[in-house]
Amino acid sequence: MTRITPMLPVRSLAASVAFYASLGFRVDTRNDEWRWASLTFGECRLMLDESINAHPHGPRDAVLYFYVDDVAAYHAQLRANGVAVPDLDVTFYGMTEFRLDDPDGNRLWIGQERAT
Repeated sequence: MTRITPMLPVRSLAASVAFYASLGFRVDTRNDEWRWASLTFGECRLMLDESINAHPHGPRDAVLYFYVDDVAAYHAQLRANGVAVPDLDVTFYGMTEFRLDDPDGNRLWIGQERAT
């Protein structure tokens, strides 16, 4: 294997694409007939798929952890873009991070290793 790309079930492709665009992702491929899109942000890849949403009103359990080079700058950028993000937290496992949910309840953790 050489790569993995998470595919998240979403209730609304349009709402999810807009949310991830506000985080800095760009749409590489989108097919509204399939209700599917492929997005990238640097080397990160993500697929959104409305057609695999077997439980559209149920809670989501997926967690995606995104590593960034400058978490404070990215955090500030999201706030400037109007994204509601909590304050940065320093974890017991050596990361500076923040967490948020996408429109479908998928958990997004965004962090950077603390300098020692």
